[in-house]
Amino acid sequence: MWQMYYPSVPSVVQTIASASAMQRLKGVGMNCGCEYTSFPLFAGLKDYSRYSHSVGCALIVWKFTQDAKQTIAALLHDISTPTFAHVIDFLNGDHIKQESTESGTSATIEASSEIMAAIKAFGLTLNDVADYHQYPVADNDSPKLSADRLEYTLTNIVNYHIAPYEKAKVWFDNLTVGTNDDGETELMFSNPEIAEQFSLAALRTSQIYVADEDRFAMQFLAELLKKHIARGILNVEDLYRTEKEVISLLNNDTIATADWNRFKQLRHIFSGCNHPEAKVVIAKKRYINPYILGNGRVSDYSATFAESLKRFLETPLDKPIWGE
Repeated sequence: MWQMYYPSVPSVVQTIASASAMQRLKGVGMNCGCEYTSFPLFAGLKDYSRYSHSVGCALIVWKFTQDAKQTIAALLHDISTPTFAHVIDFLNGDHIKQESTESGTSATIEASSEIMAAIKAFGLTLNDVADYHQYPVADNDSPKLSADRLEYTLTNIVNYHIAPYEKAKVWFDNLTVGTNDDGETELMFSNPEIAEQFSLAALRTSQIYVADEDRFAMQFLAELLKKHIARGILNVEDLYRTEKEVISLLNNDTIATADWNRFKQLRHIFSGCNHPEAKVVIAKKRYINPYILGNGRVSDYSATFAESLKRFLETPLDKPIWGE
């Protein structure tokens, strides 16, 4: 996907992306462990790491700003992400906001002598790059469009075969940076029809993120990790290694191996069931309602999208679910 965003990786990205703290993210997936299950929904997904996402975000920001501090902030925004990513928000009881895994960003950057040296060489400080929320092209409040939201949405649209790469590129090439009705800088579409197409496809990814299979898998894995941290098979620091390393630690213990294999074998989901272990699993509803240059939000332009978004937001997530 990187070629879609920018024809080459600039030195401002290459230098920091090569640091060991960033390289760890190659071993942390974007699909929050769901890809290890046997649910058909996740079958055949291409590898998609936090590293790939982070570099993609940086390239998007670089394309639209050519600004080093904004680009580096986008590159580093997931550097403290633990293994299995938002599964750890479920473990921490923060699965509605999904913010608990962001708290270590500044400390992780500061602990890397490689990254700090590179930041200094670019004439920047830790404060310039440790919080990408300060740069609206990199990040902003949902349901606005930002580089972060855009990158994982476009990649998942392609990975889940919602639309081909060629269509995603048409959508991306229609983007510009402008000022929305609130006077804020935002990534936005130039063409209303293209904006509508993207928004409807993006909404399909939103539905996947709160599907019964996704919610159950993340809750199951969170409980598995919590159980084996309590048993001493893992410790909290292990969660900041790669997924391969954590899985290896689980597989060194008979009980943990059995639990991990059960997780991998999950194939069927049951909703509203009376199974004694069925539970309600609420999750964050992620969605995008982009701005169209001179036309307001897509929901203002497209009745089709507005109705689809309304149905999504009203979809209840309070039925007990169970998987096996």
